[in-house]
Amino acid sequence: MRLSIVLPAKNESVGLARTLPRIREGWPTAEIIVVDDGSTDDTAQVARLNGAKVLGTPYSMGNGAAIKRGARAATGEVLVFMDADGQHDPEHIRSLLSALESGHDMVVGARDASGQANVHRGLANAFYNRLASWVTGHPIADLTSGFRAVRASKFREFLHLLPNGFSYPTTITMAFFRSGYPVAYVPIPVHQRVGTASHIRPLKDGVRFLLIIFKIATLYSPLKLFLPTAVVFFLLGAGWYGYTFYEAGRFTNMSALLFSASVIVFLMGLISEQITGLTYLASREAPSEPEK
Repeated sequence: MRLSIVLPAKNESVGLARTLPRIREGWPTAEIIVVDDGSTDDTAQVARLNGAKVLGTPYSMGNGAAIKRGARAATGEVLVFMDADGQHDPEHIRSLLSALESGHDMVVGARDASGQANVHRGLANAFYNRLASWVTGHPIADLTSGFRAVRASKFREFLHLLPNGFSYPTTITMAFFRSGYPVAYVPIPVHQRVGTASHIRPLKDGVRFLLIIFKIATLYSPLKLFLPTAVVFFLLGAGWYGYTFYEAGRFTNMSALLFSASVIVFLMGLISEQITGLTYLASREAPSEPEK
């Protein structure tokens, strides 16, 4: 299978100078694409000198936008996405591809605790992993890892869903699980990044990760959110009714409001679930590209 390796890069000339020669040494026939996300240093020049195809943008559009642009331009049947800052060892691409050949559609390089930027980032990612595992119903070892190999035809099905920011791994992981595409995780060590400081802002981008999780949950597993919410409203209504009946012997407007909210939220979940089912039915009936 033809391989395309995509590296989104913003001011990563130092990391690329170290990473690209190792990629070319290990994968001499692979297509290497560096998406220059509005860099102000010599990222593009370093990439070209090392034989990579460079896609540039006049200003920064975000990590996810770079990933989408690289995926559209890639000609390989298998896409490998990795960071340009030297954290990922190109040698581990072999482990990802080996798992992909065993029948998976996407393989993710899962970092251990030592691969997290700091303790707070590690705790946040552990929480995201647990939350995403609950939403999808599958164990997710590393929701936000940017090092992954994926079948190009499957990945492009979800390009319209991917955000332009750093939370693209969140979206694509959950979309694959919900679509029934098998996903595997391969443990990998992560090196200290080189060059400029990380572009991720933990608080702001952490909120974005959560928003993307809930966005995908409502799109693919609506009842995972709507049903518990309806139950909470119902229990609040029942509790308030019990209290007011005991104290005043009557049924109040607040209890009626909470019971009504419970029913409305539950019905919204059912409707959303039906819409999701119809969406996937249409997707299955549409002609698909034959696998090679």
